[in-house]
Amino acid sequence: MPITASTLYRDSFNFFRNQSVSILLLALLTALISVLLNQAFSPDIEQLKLLSATEGDLTSTAGMGIQEIIRQMTPEQQRVLLKIFVAVMFSALVGNVLLVGGVLTLIRLVSQGERTSALRAIGAAAPLLPRLLLLLFICTLLIWIGLTLLIVPGVILAISFSLASVISVADNKGVFASLSLSCKLAFANARVIVPAMMLWLAAKLLVLFMVSHLSVLPPDIASVILTALSNLISALLLIYLFRLYMLLRD
Repeated sequence: MPITASTLYRDSFNFFRNQSVSILLLALLTALISVLLNQAFSPDIEQLKLLSATEGDLTSTAGMGIQEIIRQMTPEQQRVLLKIFVAVMFSALVGNVLLVGGVLTLIRLVSQGERTSALRAIGAAAPLLPRLLLLLFICTLLIWIGLTLLIVPGVILAISFSLASVISVADNKGVFASLSLSCKLAFANARVIVPAMMLWLAAKLLVLFMVSHLSVLPPDIASVILTALSNLISALLLIYLFRLYMLLRD
C-alpha cells in the first residue's frame, strides 16, 4: 500500500490533537528556555549603545551589502554584533534540541502505550540530547552555508536532513549514520516530504509576519509567544516525519 500525504496529514493531526496539552507545554517550555538563554548571553545595554551610537551613519549604507556594512563598523561594534549573533544562534539551537528531543521522545513513548507528560518526555530524552545537539548543529551549519552561498543548495540540504533527527531518536543511530540514511530516504520519498516542508516554511514565515501585530506586548512576552508558535509548527512537522519514517521502516 503506497504512502500518501493525505494519510500522513490525517495521522499527524490526530496525534497532535490527542497530545495537544503535552505538545503545547513542550513548545512553551522550550520557547521560554530559548528566550532566557538569549537574554543571558546577549550584550548588555552599554554594549548595545555602541551599535545605536552610529545608527545615523549606518543608514547611509542602505545600498551596501552586509559585508560592506560590517566593514564600516568599528572593531567594538563588530564584537557586539558577533556576540548578538552567537547569542541568538546558541539559544535557538538549545531550544530546538530540547524541542526535538522532547517531541520525538513523547511520540515514541505514546506509540509504545505509555502515559507521559512534557516534563517526563524531556527527562527521558536527556541521554539523547548530546547526540541531537551535534546532529542539529551540523545540519544547521551546512544548511546555513548552503543558503548563504546559493539558496537552492540550502533548500536541498534541508530536505535531505529532514529525517535525520527522527532516525537518530527512533533507532538510536549515530549522527553520521542518521544523516546518511536520511539523505537516501528523503530523496526516495520527496513527493511526501517536500510539500510538508514547504507548508512548514510558509507557516514559519507567517509567524514572522505576526511580529508587528504583537508590538503592544512587552518584547520578552512577545518573543516567548512567537517562539512557542514557531515550536508548535515544528512539532507538527516532527510528528509528520516520525509517522512517515515508521511506515517506511515497517
